Amino acid sequence: MAKSITQEFVKGLWDEIPPFRLVLGLCPVLAVTTTVENGLGMGLATTFVLVCSNMLVSLLRDIIPSKVRIACFIVIIATFVTVVELLMQAFTYPLFLKLGIFIPLIVVNCIVLGRSEAFAFKNPVMPSLADGLGIGIGFTLSLAALGAVREILGSGTFFNISLFGPSFQPFSLMVEAPGAFICLGLMLCIMNLVGNK
Repeated sequence: MAKSITQEFVKGLWDEIPPFRLVLGLCPVLAVTTTVENGLGMGLATTFVLVCSNMLVSLLRDIIPSKVRIACFIVIIATFVTVVELLMQAFTYPLFLKLGIFIPLIVVNCIVLGRSEAFAFKNPVMPSLADGLGIGIGFTLSLAALGAVREILGSGTFFNISLFGPSFQPFSLMVEAPGAFICLGLMLCIMNLVGNK
């Protein structure tokens, strides 16, 4: 049992890392990763929703009628998204303003709904918790890595700390929408090359 829980956790860190292996959740990946801070904030918010919704779906899996399971999943997920949105407004208001509409859009994120349907509805609580935590941390690391590359190349900063001095000419394309696609494509390429070896 302990081994399978560990496997469920670890798979989200490499084998099923959402943006690079499952190619899911690309809307927030491309939209909010102009800085590391934004990437971490969005990733942690999504992780909270993933873990909580996976646990609750797993607890209620014998009660939720199969015909209305998707609607029930959305209600559960929307509840936790509302909790995360209120917590961010209360404790990290500047970050909440930066992430904007993408926080409520966690409700329709394919990763969260997909994990509820594909895993939590079919498994006990502890493996569902491990699955949600692993996928969430993998997603957070992906967003942070993409945000770091885009922030360093596009602004010359890391967590808003200047890295290269006043003579640095930032590659401003990296903090624009096309830069997100270019950076994601290059990172997907690297992940595939590393994964094939």
